Amino acid sequence: MLGYALRRIAGIVPVLLILLTVSFFVIRLAPGGPFASARALSARTRAELRARYGLDRPLPVQYVAYLRALAHGDLGRSYSLRDEPVAALIGAGLPVSAELGAAALVLGALSGIALGIGAVLRRGGLIDRALAPLAAVTLALPSFVTGPLLALVFGLWLRWLPVAGWQPDTPRDLVLPAITLALPLAASIARLTRAGLLEVLNASYIRSARARGLGRAWVLWRHALRPALVPVVSYLGPAATYLVTGSLVVETVFELPGTGRYLVMGAIDRDYTLVMGMVLVYGTLTLLANLGADLLHAWLDPRVRHEPE
Repeated sequence: MLGYALRRIAGIVPVLLILLTVSFFVIRLAPGGPFASARALSARTRAELRARYGLDRPLPVQYVAYLRALAHGDLGRSYSLRDEPVAALIGAGLPVSAELGAAALVLGALSGIALGIGAVLRRGGLIDRALAPLAAVTLALPSFVTGPLLALVFGLWLRWLPVAGWQPDTPRDLVLPAITLALPLAASIARLTRAGLLEVLNASYIRSARARGLGRAWVLWRHALRPALVPVVSYLGPAATYLVTGSLVVETVFELPGTGRYLVMGAIDRDYTLVMGMVLVYGTLTLLANLGADLLHAWLDPRVRHEPE
């Protein structure tokens, strides 16, 4: 297991380097620039600003300078936010985004697994019959529709929860955003859990366990659930990517001071350093989440550790 984990960890660095390299050149080769929209600036002032930030140098030179600064932990300063350090901006918003993503992941995983188990235990019952259409509707509705709908019902009509804003140490502010982000995740996990359990319960060793007189619940929890969750664990990697991208919309809908707004703002204002800082953070989080899913998959299914690379 240790060797498998080390191989997976070693693969993160080159993938992250490729991601940063592609992002660096794509955003700089696109038309426009960080000071192109500032119409009040004269051509001389704009040229001085480009020289100040090193944007007048050849792209390969800028790239090497960026990697050298990154190696020392320097993400640069924002062009559009009054020279604020990018690391400080991300540090202020990342706890909110991380808390939202973690809450949505836990909520979606637990509720999805519970619904999938319930559908299998009560084959043909209400949960089983309602799971497919509810999952289809949940997956079809985008978060910018689900979020305002939940805010309308639970915030404005029932007045149970706040609809926008953020106060530290106030979990109620994250309830509606976390539910919005978790709904598609729960729907996918519920379907995967149900399908996985039905397949495992038809296996020969499960039938042998039932023939020995073991109860259905004991067989499910003791013998069937672990292998049935392998597809769910495999899905957690793409789910992490969904949480990263989906949080951009959810944070905007519920006016949360997370990091998502900086990626949108940086892309609109062509703030190179801010965009690269967000790509680095989101890319790292996504790769680490995929690493965790791979390790959990290997723990559930030991055969994965011995597969040829």
